[in-house]
Amino acid sequence: MEIENTVARNLTIYICQECEASYSKWTGQCDKCSAWNSLLEEKGQDNTPKGLGVKKGQIIDFVGLNGSEQQPKRRTSHIKEFDRVTGGGLVAGSAILVGGDPGIGKSTLLMQVAAAMAKNFECAYISGEEAIDQLRLRASRLGLSNSPVKLAAATSVRNINSSLNDKNGPNVVIIDSIQCMYVDNLESAPGTVSQVRTSAQELIRLAKRKGFSIILVGHVTKDGAIAGPKVLEHLVDTVLYFEGDQSHQFRILRSVKNRFGPADEIGVFEMTGTGLIEVSNPSALFLSEHDETVSGTSVFAGMEGTRPILVEIQSLICTSAQATPRRAVIGWDSNRLAMILAVMDSRCGLSLAKSEVYLNIAGGLKVSEPAADLAVSAALISSIMEVPVPKKTVLFGEIGLSGEIRTVSQITTRLKEAEKLGFKQAIIPTLKNTSKTKLNHGGKIEIREIKNLRDLIAIFPKAKM
Repeated sequence: MEIENTVARNLTIYICQECEASYSKWTGQCDKCSAWNSLLEEKGQDNTPKGLGVKKGQIIDFVGLNGSEQQPKRRTSHIKEFDRVTGGGLVAGSAILVGGDPGIGKSTLLMQVAAAMAKNFECAYISGEEAIDQLRLRASRLGLSNSPVKLAAATSVRNINSSLNDKNGPNVVIIDSIQCMYVDNLESAPGTVSQVRTSAQELIRLAKRKGFSIILVGHVTKDGAIAGPKVLEHLVDTVLYFEGDQSHQFRILRSVKNRFGPADEIGVFEMTGTGLIEVSNPSALFLSEHDETVSGTSVFAGMEGTRPILVEIQSLICTSAQATPRRAVIGWDSNRLAMILAVMDSRCGLSLAKSEVYLNIAGGLKVSEPAADLAVSAALISSIMEVPVPKKTVLFGEIGLSGEIRTVSQITTRLKEAEKLGFKQAIIPTLKNTSKTKLNHGGKIEIREIKNLRDLIAIFPKAKM
């Protein structure tokens, strides 16, 4: 005979808003993440079973990998840049989290996505931050007033679930934002760890059961991470970041997690007075103001997911009057720049210890792959020697600590993109015989292979001004 005697006791707990660690009493600093003043008081219950046994659960059924059910088609918006990042459209029952800085254009993007998808699917846009009139003003500015999108202003998860729990409910639901939602059986305020986690769980559970696609908007912290518990990113199927500088017209929609498509995929948009416009050829746009006669610039053939993108890398080196010269980097890893400067000093004799170094990725794009090392080095060397990089030349390759140039992936794709934009020469790492047999770029672009960073320096005195 099994006995279950569960006693629920009200408890006061303190939860860290950064790492979700819980404490029985308040402390100024979290022991796990070292964050100061991040603990908030929340009410909880102790449901620890008391007695001699625990009630048994139901037995679950196991099935095979090969099912007879036909997978439903993806729900496409026909906004190609958005569909590319999501892996070809929204999957039925999927949950997507979209994060970005305040004012970057998240609501504008999702309003346009909702209007585009409403042509073929039932779409609902639920806002917890704006009133209905404010949503209509945005739709009017975007020229979407006649779109059959269903609007609502609500923050109660119980009311939202009751409205969506219908066999004739919408196919796509947008929640703007998850930090505004609350579950009424929790005593904590909206936006706290418990509320964000529980609200997301309830909404995602309903989406999985009813089969509609749900898009959750999330705020980001000053460090650029989505606010709330980290478990929020584990609950959803896809995490998208909407990036860009508010002073710049370009916006990047980047996938950092996707269970139904490639990660690290990007979509490029241009912000205008009437909304976001797709950029079908971002390479040409990023290089539209590139001046080949100026020293300190180079063109990098990079990969963002499955898409090749050519971007301009700019550098400026000047003498410093300070004891510690400044190193300023925009759009790239500052630690990687420090490594390249150390390699140039130790292996090539180019010392910049007394010089200020400024590096910028033009267009507001953030580059993270190591293949940009060679292009960054070329821009720095060009700035030191005051000699432009050879005209119509792209570069890519990883630099090791001994100064060697290491090969990178997807060389053919990078070369084809450069060739399409009219580049005549590519400076790349030395290829092995097996790689050369696989290389098929059409033969219209001259390939110059180099083994060491010193080989790159030797190119510049031969460059024509």
